[in-house]
Amino acid sequence: MQKFFSNRKLVITVICLIIAFGLMTVSLTIRKRNTTPAPQKAGNDVFALVNRVIAYPVRGAQKVGENFNNFVDTYQENQHLKKNIDDLDETHARNQALEQENQQLKEIVKLKSSMTDYNLVSANVLTRSPSSWQNIVTISKGTASGVKKNQPVVAGNGLVGRVIEANYASSKVELISDNNDAANRFAIQVNGTDGKSVNGIVTGYNKQKNLIIMGQITSKNKINTGEIVTTSGLGGVTPKGLYVGKVVKVTKDDYGLASELLIKPAADMSNINDVAVAQLK
Repeated sequence: MQKFFSNRKLVITVICLIIAFGLMTVSLTIRKRNTTPAPQKAGNDVFALVNRVIAYPVRGAQKVGENFNNFVDTYQENQHLKKNIDDLDETHARNQALEQENQQLKEIVKLKSSMTDYNLVSANVLTRSPSSWQNIVTISKGTASGVKKNQPVVAGNGLVGRVIEANYASSKVELISDNNDAANRFAIQVNGTDGKSVNGIVTGYNKQKNLIIMGQITSKNKINTGEIVTTSGLGGVTPKGLYVGKVVKVTKDDYGLASELLIKPAADMSNINDVAVAQLK
């Protein structure tokens, strides 16, 4: 019995060797012929098809993931750029405001050197009346700084208003551009090149063109554009000789006489942030 099993193992070993040898022979033969058996071809095709079926959804999912990541990155970058733009706009606006304030302060410094008969008390504009016909501003200096009613207020190159109410730490200033009929009109005069002066009062203000209107002209003297306009001192409210502006247009009546003058003021009346109260020494 034991002998039988030993012979059987030998037979199986020989058969396996023959099959292996046969497979090796077939494989070498196929390689030499450069052909692939039909079963192998079918298996390869099935494997490729399965790979394709699996690859398409996987690639699609990868593409969707990449697009989503790109979208998130783009959104974050866009938000970052928007913030940078907002920061730049804020900085630009702040720089413009500082530049305007610096320019107005420089003009006040120039006034201090030219108005030798006055002490100038610098102040900031705190509030402005929202009314379009009543131009009144509140400034940051009052009686504690020596400010009194009717003292002239300057900005830019000259007069812009006068104090109408003085409190301890603040004051109200009536601007020369006030169109209120009840306001105490500013008495002004044109200093002609021929040495003769033409008197009148401020009767209005053109906000769009930033021009003061001078009316009630009593003299028949000739007036040219470019001539200097100052306060006349008439009425005893505002001192004489304060610079107001220059004549830019002369309107004549039917007789060829000046009936109304348009004057470019010493400062932009719609943009006054820093002023100075002029106090006689």
